[in-house]
Amino acid sequence: MQTGMLVTLVLPIALFIVMLGMGMSLVPEDFKRIYSVPKAFAVGLSAQMLMLPLLCFLLVTAFRVEPLLAVGLMILSFSPGGTVSNMYSFLAKGDVALSITLTAVVSLLAPFSIPLLTNFTMGHLLGDSSDFSLPVGETIAKLVVITIVPVAVGMLIRHWKPSLCDRLSGLVKVFSILFLFLIIAGIVKNNWQDMPSFIKQIGLPALTLNLLALGLGFALAMIFKLQRPQAVSISFEVGFQNGTTALLVTSTILQNDVMSISPAIYSLIMFASGAMVGLVFNFLFKPPIIPLKTPTA
Repeated sequence: MQTGMLVTLVLPIALFIVMLGMGMSLVPEDFKRIYSVPKAFAVGLSAQMLMLPLLCFLLVTAFRVEPLLAVGLMILSFSPGGTVSNMYSFLAKGDVALSITLTAVVSLLAPFSIPLLTNFTMGHLLGDSSDFSLPVGETIAKLVVITIVPVAVGMLIRHWKPSLCDRLSGLVKVFSILFLFLIIAGIVKNNWQDMPSFIKQIGLPALTLNLLALGLGFALAMIFKLQRPQAVSISFEVGFQNGTTALLVTSTILQNDVMSISPAIYSLIMFASGAMVGLVFNFLFKPPIIPLKTPTA
């Protein structure tokens, strides 16, 4: 399949299916949880929407990343965590309910925040004379159709057919991961000759961003005296971003392969680093072994 068709036609459809699957895993109580755990939600939302983009901007500036690659990494930082963060939270014994709530709410905010933040970022990093611009109204409309609408439809399907949604939830998660890898493979193939140079420029900044996001998300939660499972989930919500959404913006809307390199590389890094961090969480916070008492005669 041609890379052009992959990013212009298949990518939006695939993201629609992924968001439909997310909606099929949600119930109204997931949004009501904002009021039951307000501090944990506020910390997680602030870390993801404010701390992560600021951290990313500081890193691309400190590393002097080439402007187009820097914009791509910034767009990645604006994109919400997907269902994969929920899976990692579960495996690391985090607060999965909190993870689902954060993913759901940020996914509804992202269609409105991404275009505004992307235009501001491109104006700063590329200059006002840049040929790149993102029509805010049109982009918001596209993202709403591809993200918010399928989430709403998925929630309606769950209301009517909960057993069907339970059967399909695992399949959708696998599909979202496989498709992300397919898109990344297409981008890598299309830029194969320049990949060593791109990796040299963006590899270390992307790795640093991912590790710092995972660590600072956890540290911030602990500073605010949240429970350990909540801190684990916030860590993954901040460190795991929705690479598919970022690639939709860079590849399909902005139609720039170089910008797409950064989300692609970050996505590969986060799967590996997330597994290692999850193992660390499980090792550090495993339940204590209670010795058996020897019965007395």
